[in-house]
Amino acid sequence: MMRLPSLHSRGTHTSVGIKVAKFGGSSLADAAQFRKVQAIVQADPERRYVACSAPGKRTAVQDDSKITDLLYLCAEHVRLDVPVDDVFGRIADRYLTIVADLRVQLDLEPQLTHIKAKIEAGAGPDYAASRGEYLNGIILAALLGYQFVDAAEMIFFDATGQLDAERTQATVAARLANVDRAVIPGFYGVLPDGAIKTFSRGGSDITGAIVARGVAADVYENWTDVSGMLMADPRVVTNPRPIDVVSYRELRELAYMGASVLHDEAVFPARQAGIPIHIRNTNDSEATGTLIVAESQPVAHKGTITGIAGRKDFTVIALEKAMMNAERGFGRRVLEVLETNDISFEHMPTSIDTLSLVIADSQLEGKLPKVLEEIRLACRPDSIDVYPNMALIATVGRGMAYTPGMAAKLCGALARDGINIRMIDQGSSELNIIVGVEASNFDPSVRAIYRAFVE
Repeated sequence: MMRLPSLHSRGTHTSVGIKVAKFGGSSLADAAQFRKVQAIVQADPERRYVACSAPGKRTAVQDDSKITDLLYLCAEHVRLDVPVDDVFGRIADRYLTIVADLRVQLDLEPQLTHIKAKIEAGAGPDYAASRGEYLNGIILAALLGYQFVDAAEMIFFDATGQLDAERTQATVAARLANVDRAVIPGFYGVLPDGAIKTFSRGGSDITGAIVARGVAADVYENWTDVSGMLMADPRVVTNPRPIDVVSYRELRELAYMGASVLHDEAVFPARQAGIPIHIRNTNDSEATGTLIVAESQPVAHKGTITGIAGRKDFTVIALEKAMMNAERGFGRRVLEVLETNDISFEHMPTSIDTLSLVIADSQLEGKLPKVLEEIRLACRPDSIDVYPNMALIATVGRGMAYTPGMAAKLCGALARDGINIRMIDQGSSELNIIVGVEASNFDPSVRAIYRAFVE
């Protein structure tokens, strides 16, 4: 059984430990989900601060919508001078139904009327989208009997639209210092002129982490519709094992390759304060979940891995030139071509006379011919070859570091299944090994690696 860090009082809060619980859109999609959230919060008196998303889809059917999508649609209607009555009516009905089904004493009509008027007056997409969390926060606070604290009072962006982290964290700490229990809507804050500004989609995770750091929480719980992280994609590997504990660094590597259940930026406020993040399932509250921690504990078993993740749709540009290693500035000129075309690369394997660029197809879209011609002019290579349809697979784990034979074990697993490795790269921290394979071999490669290290 996984054990959480011992809880203790911090800062100005001295009565009990502090947990910040963030609930996503699927956790608050309708009244039945609200009741699950209510039971979870009330089951633990240490869940004193709650961050919430807007209602998500209630079912997988096509005619259901996320409230955030409908609010963005309202803003777009206003921009195109199209009436919003029908779309906003769907939004209003959704909230009023939740309130009625919960039987809370709350009149949302004035709020809905005010919000609709502001959207129609051109308040913009950020304001419109933020009202999903705002209204959900009001309902959840009424249901729990918690104080509602508007994120606009505490979360600040600078004039360029970047989070003003220092001011935000200081304000959150001060605003909540004397508030014993509160609901804070996620996803948004304010610009210097007072206008509402949202994070990118999924930004309620960030709000929860900011609040956790501001109140010096012992644990930041992120409640969603999955029971934590899995060692591999269940669409590729049948019944992969869950990940009980993962370090921040391992999470970063896995998330970079596409395996994540929370917003990437949400890690940093909690990580800076050394606060563990516990990913839990609202629909299965007894499940252990995944605990994200600092690397203060030694690895129990060397030679083990934490997870496998990967992405398709990469292209490799391979350059060859005799005496490349003696030609000063060759690599710099190649990278300058990418920079001037606003392209970032994933990896750059090299040898004495060759250099390869591994680039996501999304970066090269419409630019490949121009990039190749500019490389020819700037570097005059003997040859340039392009290999499309590549995939990258990362095998990640602190238990891999300084363990002899890890790369051999991985390569052997792929060789046994007849899979050719086109590229291999091990990070300087020895935290992961990345292999490049043909995209058609992506699923078989993941399964082969999983069998070798896990089964």
